[in-house]
Order: sequence, then C-alpha cells, then structure tokens
Amino acid sequence: MQIDAKGLSYKELNRKLKELVSKEDALEIDVLNVNGHRYIGTGLENSKGIIRLHGVPGNDLAAFMNGGSIFVYGNAGDGVGNTMNAGLVVIHGDARDVVGYSMRGGKIFIKGNVGYRAGIHMKAYKNRFPSIVVGGRAEDFLGEYMAGGIIVVLNSNNEKNPVGKFTATGIHGGTIFVRGKISEEHLGIGAQIGTPNEEEINLLNNLISEYFSYFQVNENLDSLEFTKIHPKSHRPFAKLYVLE
Repeated sequence: MQIDAKGLSYKELNRKLKELVSKEDALEIDVLNVNGHRYIGTGLENSKGIIRLHGVPGNDLAAFMNGGSIFVYGNAGDGVGNTMNAGLVVIHGDARDVVGYSMRGGKIFIKGNVGYRAGIHMKAYKNRFPSIVVGGRAEDFLGEYMAGGIIVVLNSNNEKNPVGKFTATGIHGGTIFVRGKISEEHLGIGAQIGTPNEEEINLLNNLISEYFSYFQVNENLDSLEFTKIHPKSHRPFAKLYVLE
C-alpha cells in the first residue's frame, strides 16, 4: 500500500497511518514524498506492521513507539525514538539530536551520523533492553545520564575522534561501545573505560551483524577494536547532594 504525503499536513498523514495500521496487523505501507512531517509512528502499537518512509521525516519519529518497524530512506530530524518502548527503526542516512531520548526498549539503527545528546536518559525496563547502533560518528554528550541499554558507534569513516566531548556524562547504567581508541579527555563525569566481557562481546557482535543486514554492508569488525565506556558508579553525582 502507498500513501503520497505531498500536500498533507503531519496531522493528516498520521491520522491516515493510524487508521490503516489499526485495521491490519501485518500491513506494509510505503509513504512517498515525506518532507518534515512530524510524529510519524508516534505510539505505534502494531507489532507486525512495517512503514517505509521515502524522504526526510521531521522531529519525534517513532516517539512512544510500542512495536512495529519503520524504515527511513533518507535522513531524520531530532528526537528519533523519543521514549520508545519497543519496535525497530532503521535510518538509511543521518539522524540529528537526542536520538533515543529516554528510550526504554526497541532498536534504532542509523547508517550515518547522529547529532548531540544521542541516548540521553536511556534506560532498561524489566525485560526491555534498548539498543542504538550508529554507523558513523556521534557528537557531544553521547549517552548523557544513561541508565541502561547499549549504544554502539561503528565509526565507519575511521575518524580519529568518533565521538564528541563529554561522552557518557553522568552515566550510571548501560554500556557504550565505540570502534577505535577514545581519549579520557572525551569522557564526561562518571564514565570510565573498561574491557568487555564475553556476554557483552556476543551482544555487540549480534548488533553489528544486524546492522550489516539492514544496510547491505559486509565487513569483519573485531570486537577487540572497540572501546568500552561504562559507569564508575551508579551514583556519579552523589557528593554534590550528600555529605560523606
């Protein structure tokens, strides 16, 4: 099924999508001429539905998403996966700031780069474990106040500094893996560099394989090439509020 988004407001487009997805579990929809339409897939409940967006969606794509899959054949705006609970988002381009804000479950795969504060306040919840995989690089404050889940930066362009400054500031849960060496100067308060264990290596390799399957990339990345960033403590700012 196809929808032409040209001339439709974001409200009209989202109304059409929700009506169609609610009627059929395994419905596949191609949306053409997407041009800054906001909130696509917000609160999507359909666990088997697939939405393919051709163009550039606006902010808060897949916000509060509870299932289903969204594929973007272009770039995406701010707030992809805002408070996402479950489902899959695959972006064949770049995404901007605050990707995965307060994300609690599901997976986001981005072929290109992400902007600032990707993965801020990410958290695992019960049996939900959020994952973000970035093919390129990430800007400042990656994983800020991260409380759970995993972020992977593949650094496909082999940049000297694949992440910006203040990486993992205030992190108190979860793990970040960055392909390449990371200077301590790029870490924020509460973050440290460590060595991945066997379980983490298996998880990392599975996510990399899944990333390659979506973007038809075939490379062999050794898990030893990745720097692990994780919390020093579950209360990184304790001394600011409590006298010890």
